[in-house]
Amino acid sequence: MLNRGPAIKQPVVTVDEINDPALTGAGIDLFDMDAVQLQSLPLRARRIVVRLESVSVVYHSTNARMRTRTRVREGQLAFVTFGPRAQGSVNGLPVFPGLMLAAESAAEGGFVVEPGYEAIAFLVRAQDIRDHLGARGREADFRPPNGVEALQVDAEKVRALYDWGRRLVEVAAREPLTFDEGRKERAAAQVELLELLLAALGAAGGFELTRGDRTRQARTQIVRAAEKHALSRIDDPLHVSDLCRAAGVSERTLEVAFNEVMGLTPVNYLMRLRLHRVRRALLAANHASSTVSAEALNWGFWHFGEFSRAYKACFGELPSDTLRRTPGAEPPQADAGVSARVYQEPVRSCHSETRSE
Repeated sequence: MLNRGPAIKQPVVTVDEINDPALTGAGIDLFDMDAVQLQSLPLRARRIVVRLESVSVVYHSTNARMRTRTRVREGQLAFVTFGPRAQGSVNGLPVFPGLMLAAESAAEGGFVVEPGYEAIAFLVRAQDIRDHLGARGREADFRPPNGVEALQVDAEKVRALYDWGRRLVEVAAREPLTFDEGRKERAAAQVELLELLLAALGAAGGFELTRGDRTRQARTQIVRAAEKHALSRIDDPLHVSDLCRAAGVSERTLEVAFNEVMGLTPVNYLMRLRLHRVRRALLAANHASSTVSAEALNWGFWHFGEFSRAYKACFGELPSDTLRRTPGAEPPQADAGVSARVYQEPVRSCHSETRSE
């Protein structure tokens, strides 16, 4: 639960410029996030968080194709709206402007998003919504989400909610002290936000899936089953046949699912996933606590020459350079990795592997 008024311990406004996919989930206390970059270009992602009284507004954008797994932490519901260029999927469902997602506490959303993606999430306590609707005699208008759901909502009201959130984060990023020091401003913004959210939810219904939606969902489940199996068997040599058995599908079906969902073959995607895991471990380690060889072996890489070449192709530096860096120190490149939590934080950078087109 977020603290109220002057007791707020976190900065009311944080702005993170993120150039390293391994650090996408760093510095955020509202949800857990894991990311893999699926495109070969320098990453430029942005996250702005505005904490009001008991509601938080979170803006995300990225210039690259990404896979993220995002889980809302306990005590919050998330309602997500999308920018005018947003394309992608979440748990196999298509993402587009005018769509609203609702996620219950601790639910995980598996997003695959395209360049130009922007989204704004509104994190609200379920009891706050019930209290407001109960006072208005509208209890029947609210049904808590089950997992992650797409809602059939008036598209204009959803766009109005997104536009309002976008204006809020832009003002907050320019003038963070106004929100840090102004409880009245935070309270007024929260009242306006809840009114817009309740208006959008007033006629919300379940999203009607097409045959294509159900096919994409099924293929997403195949990818998740294969990924889960691969990550649980890091110490064992894995073959495509192992992934087929784990997902319960043929090789052809597995290939089609990975290419549609991730834009990569199963082998290429899972190697990239493991490279990201190695990088995250190296960023947290130092020469006294670990070695490149140990971390590579931990994630199933035994041919160190090939591993180093793949790592450099992915992140723009050798794994030894990553380990040599003192945690929190800047990399050789001028660009940042995660920077500007309003009051400036340490910087890192990353380039992704080459994507199979």
